Amino acid sequence: MAKKSAVNRNERVKRIVKQYAGKREALKAIANNDSLPLEERFEARLKLAELPRSSSKTRIRNRCLITGRPRAYYRKLKMSRISLRDLGSHGLIPGLVKSSW
Repeated sequence: MAKKSAVNRNERVKRIVKQYAGKREALKAIANNDSLPLEERFEARLKLAELPRSSSKTRIRNRCLITGRPRAYYRKLKMSRISLRDLGSHGLIPGLVKSSW
């Protein structure tokens, strides 16, 4: 089980990313538009830099929904390999059969 503080921090980052997504997207569009003057694009870059760091989408860490484990994460199932194996052995995941020999 992951630390509660790490899981809560990640949830807070998700909330901040959602909050600033529109503003961030608009500033990025202005900054990357080559048809605009250089000064205007530079202003957009400065405003983008003033936004909180946690508003960047790359700050979000994929974590297991069950345990909060950050590593060995399967995106399709949104869980870690350990949770997948546990639920698979108990027969709680349809179509998954844990082999043993």
